[in-house]
Amino acid sequence: MLSQIVRPMVNTQIHLLAKSKATKITLIRTIAKWLGFLGVEAQVNQLNTTGDKIQVSITVGQPENSDRADWQKILDNLSQDTSKTTELTVNHSNSIPVEQEAKYYRILAYAIQMGDRAQATDWSKIHPQLQGLGLKESTILGVKSALKVPQSIDRLVKDLDADVAAIALSQAASIALLDRQVNPEEYQVMQTLLKAMTDNCR
Repeated sequence: MLSQIVRPMVNTQIHLLAKSKATKITLIRTIAKWLGFLGVEAQVNQLNTTGDKIQVSITVGQPENSDRADWQKILDNLSQDTSKTTELTVNHSNSIPVEQEAKYYRILAYAIQMGDRAQATDWSKIHPQLQGLGLKESTILGVKSALKVPQSIDRLVKDLDADVAAIALSQAASIALLDRQVNPEEYQVMQTLLKAMTDNCR
């Protein structure tokens, strides 16, 4: 069920990555997303320990059904990208236009609420989980405020920028998988965002 959502999302992320000016750093975060969502074909080339951490070197092939031209553009960008990756992280919320931020926060709040509609959201539990997803604190505070009011996913995706829909879909999938399962309501959120992402990019 989840693969029907994730595979088109990966293809869209490939397209966004092709346009990124920080290709190497962005790719590291994107690969982590792929491996967390579905079985992306990857080969581990090297594995070492360093202190209390494990270093893994992997080779990743082009995701199935993604655009070959986008993939080649990423390869070309990487060959020219000399940016350092140590201690650097990428936050997709930096790519959200100011006029779409409120929609983005409310979509994430809705995704959280759909995790368990029978119970109120336990902020003391969800806050560190959102931090663990790499969301910056201003985004987390925006989500916290949005959780206080009812949301309508159909209204939120109206006029939603396609790139913002792709980012929101990625985060909604991460939120849904916090408990290692996806319920029908969470799946519907992702389906709605996927439709908005594909419809609004035409």
